[in-house]
Amino acid sequence: MRNQQATQLLSELSRPGRTAVTWPACDVPEQPIEDLIPGNYLSDKALQLPELTEGEVVRHYTNLSTKNMSVDTHYYPLGSCTMKYNPKRNERLASLPGIVDLHPYQDESTIQGMLQLLFELQGIFSEISGLPACSLQPAAGAHGELTALMVAAKYFKSIGEDRKVVLAPDSSHGTNPASAQMAGFKAVSIKSDPAGGVDMEDFRAKLTDDIAVLMITNPSTLGLFEKNIREIADAVHEKGGLIYLDGANMNAILGITRPGDFGADMMHYNPHKTFSGPHGGGGPGAGPICVTDKLEPFLPSPVVVKDGESYKLNFDRPESIGRVRSFFGNVGVLVRAYCYILSHGPVGLRGVSENAVLNANYLLSQVKHFLPVPRGERCMHEFVASASKLKQERGITAMDIGKRLLDYGFHAPTVYFPLTIQEAIMIEPTETESKETLDAFVQTLFRITEEDAELLHDAPHSTPISRPNEVQAARSPCLRADFCST
Repeated sequence: MRNQQATQLLSELSRPGRTAVTWPACDVPEQPIEDLIPGNYLSDKALQLPELTEGEVVRHYTNLSTKNMSVDTHYYPLGSCTMKYNPKRNERLASLPGIVDLHPYQDESTIQGMLQLLFELQGIFSEISGLPACSLQPAAGAHGELTALMVAAKYFKSIGEDRKVVLAPDSSHGTNPASAQMAGFKAVSIKSDPAGGVDMEDFRAKLTDDIAVLMITNPSTLGLFEKNIREIADAVHEKGGLIYLDGANMNAILGITRPGDFGADMMHYNPHKTFSGPHGGGGPGAGPICVTDKLEPFLPSPVVVKDGESYKLNFDRPESIGRVRSFFGNVGVLVRAYCYILSHGPVGLRGVSENAVLNANYLLSQVKHFLPVPRGERCMHEFVASASKLKQERGITAMDIGKRLLDYGFHAPTVYFPLTIQEAIMIEPTETESKETLDAFVQTLFRITEEDAELLHDAPHSTPISRPNEVQAARSPCLRADFCST
């Protein structure tokens, strides 16, 4: 029998007179509300809020939460998202009173510990990337992209050059051309070659004298390391352009190679993907960027500097692009990344990447026998399989497979991205999953490919909602459940 307290709306559970608290008597003289708030701001009638006990509210939301999938409860093979398990020690350490009780308006002399942490983190990110200057301000990976391109624009302006073209491979994240457009550049796509790398002929044809930046994800969204990256970087630099490294896939190369060493001038990190931090949900994120020395003057202000034996926020940056985030960014997320990095150390971080690559190649070796992998027998941290043959022969799509996996307790992989692969199924196991979990996933995936097509077309069968109209849900969200008709 379904738990009604998990499926009913709070307004349906409401009963007049129920309350979760007993308010004390007012200890100040009471005044009419009209004397305190102007009448034009007052509602004509009382809000129809549900009346519930504390137990009913807690039970409702706790039961509702069990209907969600999460990294703590399910395996997430979500390609390009690196849904690794976040160690709980980092959450605990980031919640210590000496951290969460700080206020950004406190005098710098009272937050020396936090400033030291952030200063050290700037240096750590620079060392891992091979790029000497760092800003922790950006609030997400895409925000880091935009910030880096704003830095690039300011740099070109400072040397009197009006460059407008940003090149990006056709397998890149959609945020790349979007960030370029928002920063005032013109985005131009580069084709992929048959092996999944940059098509060098197309690249050379589009590499003109007005090139500003080449944005490249390496390893790519296909899970491949760009073998021509040094040649590409040299060619862009020869034209006076800059290389931007989309750091979304840094989880594959920690301690093995550094973007600055293979030609990048700037990059961003996704701390939740490469290190540790909350995954998604619309909450706070971080997208720190690292750049070369010549771009350092243009980084957002302030940055943390060491002055003798103390630390301070340096606002004296006349060439800076200015703030891109209030205060100093989402510090709580940065603290989690700091704890993760110190817990692992240099050798441990390299082990993270080695295990991520090992897990991905193991999965590829098992999956390719029933789902073709068009680009490569080997991969880095992820790979892209294709359901194109299944669709042609039996009408089974990548969406069908992803939806059916939910019935077996697995989150769906990323589907239909990158766009260069027909019926793409993008799988990234991360380093935190066991061989037993990976084997169970492969067995389930194979079983699904053998199931009846009609069964798959209607999947999932075990969730409260099966296949909502996702476009309508995004464009016309119903945010007040009590008044939704469907």
